[in-house]
Amino acid sequence: MIQEHSLEREARKSLHRILPRVEETLKINITKDPQGWSQFTSRLHKNFNLLFRLYFEIYNDQYDFFYHLEDLLTSIARSWFNRPLDLRELDKSREKNPLWFQSNQMLGGVCYVDLFADDLEGVKSRIPYFKELGLTYLHLMPLFKTPEGENDGGYAVSSYREVHPPLGTMEQLALLARELRNANISLVVDLVFNHTSNEHLWAELAKTGDEEHLDFYRIFPTRQMPDRYEQNLREIFPEEHAGAFTFFPDLFKEGGWVWTTFHSYQWDLNYANPAVFNRMAEEMLFLANQGVEVLRLDAVAFIWKQLGTSCENLPQAHTLIQAFNAVARIAAPSLLFKSEAIVHPDDVVKYISPKESQLSYNPLLMALLWNSLATRKINLLSQALVRRFKIHPETAWVNYVRSHDDIGWAFSDEDAALLGVNGGDHRHFLNEFYRGIFEGSFARGLPFQENALTGDCRISGTCASLAGLEKALREEGANEVELAIRRILLIHGIIFTVGGIPLIYLGDEIGTLNDYAYHDDPVHKRDSRWAHRPRADWERYKKRNDINTVEGRVFHGLRILIELRKQHEAFAGGGLEIIPTENEHVLGFSRVHAGRDAVIFANFSETPQIISARVVKQYVAQAKNLLYGRSSNSSQKNLTLEPLDLVVFG
Repeated sequence: MIQEHSLEREARKSLHRILPRVEETLKINITKDPQGWSQFTSRLHKNFNLLFRLYFEIYNDQYDFFYHLEDLLTSIARSWFNRPLDLRELDKSREKNPLWFQSNQMLGGVCYVDLFADDLEGVKSRIPYFKELGLTYLHLMPLFKTPEGENDGGYAVSSYREVHPPLGTMEQLALLARELRNANISLVVDLVFNHTSNEHLWAELAKTGDEEHLDFYRIFPTRQMPDRYEQNLREIFPEEHAGAFTFFPDLFKEGGWVWTTFHSYQWDLNYANPAVFNRMAEEMLFLANQGVEVLRLDAVAFIWKQLGTSCENLPQAHTLIQAFNAVARIAAPSLLFKSEAIVHPDDVVKYISPKESQLSYNPLLMALLWNSLATRKINLLSQALVRRFKIHPETAWVNYVRSHDDIGWAFSDEDAALLGVNGGDHRHFLNEFYRGIFEGSFARGLPFQENALTGDCRISGTCASLAGLEKALREEGANEVELAIRRILLIHGIIFTVGGIPLIYLGDEIGTLNDYAYHDDPVHKRDSRWAHRPRADWERYKKRNDINTVEGRVFHGLRILIELRKQHEAFAGGGLEIIPTENEHVLGFSRVHAGRDAVIFANFSETPQIISARVVKQYVAQAKNLLYGRSSNSSQKNLTLEPLDLVVFG
C-alpha cells in the first residue's frame, strides 16, 4: 500500500507530466480564454491531490491508468471552457458563501414537468407561482430522453443530453435554469448514474458486440457469474424479474445476461471501467453547464459491484461519489450533490459529507412523522432525532413529507427494540393502518410491491389522502376535515422548523387527493405510485387564496408556516436539541442559530395535551413570544396544546 505522502508526491509528478499534454490538446481554447485557463488551473492545483488519490484508489489496477487520468483532465478542462460566464460568476459567489444552502430562506419544491405544467415552457410560466409559494429550490423530476412506454417514471435514461421531446429541448432547459436563477430559485435535476436505459447509445453499441461498450455494462455470456453474484443479492422488483440479471437473446451468439438491479430495461453501468467514470463525469458537467445547481444522485447505494457482497453501500461507492465531487470542485464548484439512499439509517449518513454529498434526503424523518401520526406517539421520532439527526455541520438534510416514491418504513429494528417495539410487527401495523385496513384508520393509502406470501409492502398515496382528508371529505364531516388539515400542517411545520431544507411535493400545498385513474392506464396500472402522481388541477389551484375552501385552508396554513421559517434565523443551519416533554404524544425541540433561538412543541394526538409547568419554565422562559400556534405561553403554569397543534416560541 502506498503511503499518503508518497501518493501526494506521485500526484504532483503526474500533474506536472499530464498538464502540458492537456494544454497542447486545448491550446486553441487557452489562447481564446487565458483568464479562464488561469481560473481552471488554480482550482485544479487546489483539488488535484484529492482527485488523484480517489481515482488511484479505484483504478490503480488498470494498465492504462494514466491514459484514463489524462482523458479525464482533458474532459474536465474542456467542460470548463464551455461553462457560461454567468455560471462562472455563480461559482465565485458560492465559493465565498459555501453554506448558502443552510439559510432559513431555503424552501424546496419538487414536481414532474409534464404533470405539473405540461412542458418546460409551462414550468417557466409558473415561476410567479413558485415565488408566491416561497420556493428557492425547484427539483424537476427526470426529464431526459427515455424509452416510450415503461421507463420507471423517467429513471431509464436514453440520453443525458436530450430532454424528452414532449417536454422541450436542452436549450429550453438552460433558459429555464437562467430564469429560475434570476428569481433566486436553484434548479435541481436527477443524475441517474447507476444505470442507463437499454436504448442509450452505449447500450445500443454494446448490443452490436462493440468490445469497448460491452465493458460499459456488466454483461455475461453464461449464468456462471450471475449465479455466484446472486447468492448475496436481494431482489428489488421481483414482480418484474427474478434476481438481478436479465437475459437478452441478441447479445453474443447465444444471448447474454445483463446486470439489471431494477427493471430489465435499466442496464447497470460498470464503474470498474474508468472510461465509464470519465464519460459520466462529462455528462455531469454538461448538466452543470446548463445551469443545474444541484444533482440528485439516484440509487447511490448500488453503483459498485463486488463478488461475495450484497453489492450495496460498498466503500468504493463512496469513493466514486467523492471523486465525482472532486471533479465538480474543479470545473463547476457551485454544483452540489444530493444523495438518494433509501437504506438502513446507519448507511444513509455515510453518504453525507462536504467531500461527498452535501445534501441528503431524510427518509427516516419522513417515515417516522407518518408513524407518529398513526400511533399518536413520538417515541421513535424523538429517539431518531436524538440518535440520527446530527450530521456534518457543512451539510444539510432535505426533509420531506411525501415524494414521487412510495413510503418504506426505514427505521432501524435495533432502534425500535430499544423501545420495546418489534420492527417487523410494527411495519405490518403501519402498512395495515395506511391502507385503511386497521380499525379506526384515517388513511387511504395503497400497497406497493406487495409480497403475497409475507404481506410485506410499501405505501403509496398523497399526503392529504394519507393524512385523512380523502376519507373525511368522502365519508365523514367537517370535524374530521379539520383534523386532517391539522395533520398536514403539523408534519409540514416540523420539516419547516427542524433544520435542513424543507421540500414540498407540489400538489400537497393544496391538499391533492389520490388519483385512481392509473388503474385504467395500461402502462401504469401495475404501479400504485401513480396514485400520488396526478396531473396538476389548476382549477383547484385557483382556490388557494379562498380560505373557505379546503385548498385555501391548506395553502394559507402552509404559507404562514413558510413565512415563520423565513422570518426567523433560528431555523437556519441544522443544530437541534430534543426537549423531554414528559408527554408521549408531544414532540419538543429547540433550535439555535446565530444567537437566535426557538422552541417547538408538536402534539400528535387528536386530544389536548399538557406540558408541565416545570418543562415550560425550563425551556420556554428564555423564548417568551408565541410565534405560532393556538396556545398561550406562561412560565408559571402548564401549557395546553390543542389537538394536532404545532406551537412555536421565539
